[in-house]
Amino acid sequence: MTAVAVTRAAPFLRPDGFVRPPLAALAREVSVVAESLRYATRGAAHAPLRPTPRRAAPVVLVPGFFAGDLTLGALNRSLRDAGFRTYRSGIGLNVGCTLAAVDALEQRLEGVVQRRGGPAYLVGHSLGGMLARGLASRRPDLVVGLVTLGSPMLAPGAHHLSLAAGVDLLVRLSRAGLPGLMAEECVAGDCARESFDTSRAPIDDALPFTSVFSRRDGVVDWRACLDPQARAVEVTASHVGMAVDPRVHAAVLRALD
Repeated sequence: MTAVAVTRAAPFLRPDGFVRPPLAALAREVSVVAESLRYATRGAAHAPLRPTPRRAAPVVLVPGFFAGDLTLGALNRSLRDAGFRTYRSGIGLNVGCTLAAVDALEQRLEGVVQRRGGPAYLVGHSLGGMLARGLASRRPDLVVGLVTLGSPMLAPGAHHLSLAAGVDLLVRLSRAGLPGLMAEECVAGDCARESFDTSRAPIDDALPFTSVFSRRDGVVDWRACLDPQARAVEVTASHVGMAVDPRVHAAVLRALD
């Protein structure tokens, strides 16, 4: 019986100085339960008494790896309560080629900008932040501001082994013929190189860019989130919990303001 090789990410995805979070780090992600309860408690008491004046620029929310638009529902509500018009990215489950995802996100953003009559904010969680950053570099005419949450732009390969196992599963399924999934080229080939370069391309210094990170992140090396072009904002939250914790939502609102 021939053994199937485990897919290994290209070395440039984890430059020197960045490491995978240790196995035990995943235990930190259990705090997402408390973070969700914090949001639920806040949500029950936070219904606005009167309509909030609408802000000018819309916000497009971009989900992370193995996640979809529904996972950003709590953040979506917080932004809407604050007066922002929010839009989904159109990503049902973020498990495909990242280059294709950026292309689709660009089309989605073009539609939102045309509808609203002006550029939009991009707010991305984890991989979604990397996609958003690449698009902000490529189409600055469509973007008025950028916020990333736990997005390891400097070293996307510095992630927990459990995430690496998920990547390997997608590649195996792609090899087996399932369409629309991340392929080996997206992890270790030219596609990976282009995607990585796109997510790190220079952006206009005039574009407001905030990178939210947490030292309690159990999924990625938090140091990889410290993009030199961004204003770094530290929060206390798990990686997954950034999407639901109202304290993180408050940081996002301050960045958008």
